[in-house]
Amino acid sequence: MNKNKKNGGRGLLSLFLILVVFVAGIVAVGFYMNGGIQHKSFVDGELEIHYIDIGQGDCTLVKCGDHAMLIDAGENDKGTQIQDYLSSQNVKKIDYIIGTHPHSDHIGGMDVIIYKFDCDVVMMPDVESDTKTYRDVVNAMKAKNYTNTVPVPGQQYSLGDATFTILAPSRQYDNMNDNSIALVLTYGDRKFLFTGDAEENGEEDIVNTGINIDCDVYQVGHHGSRTASSETFLNAASPAYAVISCAEGNSYGHPHAQTLNELRYRGIKVFRTDEQGTIVCTTDGVNIKWNCSPSETWKVGEATKSSKK
Repeated sequence: MNKNKKNGGRGLLSLFLILVVFVAGIVAVGFYMNGGIQHKSFVDGELEIHYIDIGQGDCTLVKCGDHAMLIDAGENDKGTQIQDYLSSQNVKKIDYIIGTHPHSDHIGGMDVIIYKFDCDVVMMPDVESDTKTYRDVVNAMKAKNYTNTVPVPGQQYSLGDATFTILAPSRQYDNMNDNSIALVLTYGDRKFLFTGDAEENGEEDIVNTGINIDCDVYQVGHHGSRTASSETFLNAASPAYAVISCAEGNSYGHPHAQTLNELRYRGIKVFRTDEQGTIVCTTDGVNIKWNCSPSETWKVGEATKSSKK
């Protein structure tokens, strides 16, 4: 055999092996930089998010397999309605019940839910309110021997195959709305953002945590008020969809024109409980489905110049 040909073959083989190692290294670096395997590889089944129509307030049910989380519980007279809705969805036990902040349109029905369902974790911000509504919730927790889990930004929790990360509050505020618990929920490749009634100061602190809040679906802060959903916050969140929970003809004028204009300018598809009732979002970790089409009215809650005449 010609030694030159033999050596040439070995050289080509060595070059091939070097190329294989090089390409493998690039793939490994890309894999690491993108956080490893995509979440979709770890999820099984579907995640459901029910933005429950309870009038002027918030109440959101998250279901993942046999696991359930309730974020807020509407006004004082909505407890039984929420209880019935949870039962209709075959909710037997609640993994997490979160009262974003102690205003009655968010924790009003929470005492009923605590009494009627076993709850693994009850979470509220580390602030108190001198109201009967707040005391009712505290008394319900005492009756069930529950203690409050104080939220810590960056802390992660599991809900079946889903996870959620606490975003706020990172400090105490004079404005109770800014004390709202905020979180981002992840299922597969999809993310859902909840901020309670956090206003501009709270939103600024959320952005400044450095936690990625880029999301697919955003439950619009403070029922679509102009005091929330600031330009900086929406730029960081960059949602494809937004859900507004408010009552038709509410006295606050929600949603405000400024908020709707910001959403419309960004091409965000909007769903509204005041127009469409309870809104249900379902995802397999990749695709997102809705029980209704996005609203196309862009109708503001506040009076326009023409309607003032």
